[in-house]
Amino acid sequence: MPQNNNANLKSRKLEGIDPIWDKIREEAKEASSQDRQISGYMYSQVLSQKTLEKVLSVNLSKHIETIHVEYRIIEDLFDEFYSTDKQIQQTIRADISAVYDRDPACHRYIEPILYFKGFQALQVHRLANWLWVNGRSEFAYYLQSLSSRVYSVDIHPAAKFGKGIFIDHATGIVIGETAVIDDNVSMLHDVTLGGTGKKSGDRHPKVKSGVLIGAGAKILGNIKIGVSARVAAGSVVLNDVPDGVTVAGVPARVIGGNDKDYPSQHMDHLLPSTEK
Repeated sequence: MPQNNNANLKSRKLEGIDPIWDKIREEAKEASSQDRQISGYMYSQVLSQKTLEKVLSVNLSKHIETIHVEYRIIEDLFDEFYSTDKQIQQTIRADISAVYDRDPACHRYIEPILYFKGFQALQVHRLANWLWVNGRSEFAYYLQSLSSRVYSVDIHPAAKFGKGIFIDHATGIVIGETAVIDDNVSMLHDVTLGGTGKKSGDRHPKVKSGVLIGAGAKILGNIKIGVSARVAAGSVVLNDVPDGVTVAGVPARVIGGNDKDYPSQHMDHLLPSTEK
């Protein structure tokens, strides 16, 4: 067999490998066997679906349907999004892995999909952002409004997210139009990435990779939160934060360096000692 044919065959075999989806199906079967009263739910939401993407489109569309827009319309939008975006399959799996790896309350890969509203709200936002980018701002705004009502998470459709994002608990999250969140960022509930007034244009924070944002932190203005930085709970950040430091306070100031890269993955919220 020619070498290029061998490469094509190997590529086709690799395309069929999806360990996270395989694990989710295994977890759904185990949940069904342990509690028969949940088996119908597991079958309709997971086991009857052919792909992980279809699980999400079925589950999320039913969360956010209304009397004006039934779930089938939203489900079709999710299906179109998932079939046309070249990066979304990898992004979804990175988001699931982020929750599983960083949340001590997450014991199975299936849990973010079915039960965790931070993950769910993020996936609805990803659809809204796709619609926004493709000129369908009205439907994008509609999804933002529904997501805010259902999940208590308000993210402007134009806000940009990388992959491997973890939003823990999620209630009270507010993220503005020109915010940019890079890969592998973690944030807790009641976080605001907002502006500072009526100024238009580019006016929201830019959060670099590996950042950990504690509960209740407010980051305001077109400022940069540097790579592997950490923002303590309850802080108000009004200025750029350098790479690899911890900031805390109102207004926030640098209180020390981080002893580990990517605090978003370690999820350590204890502040460095200020004792001398």
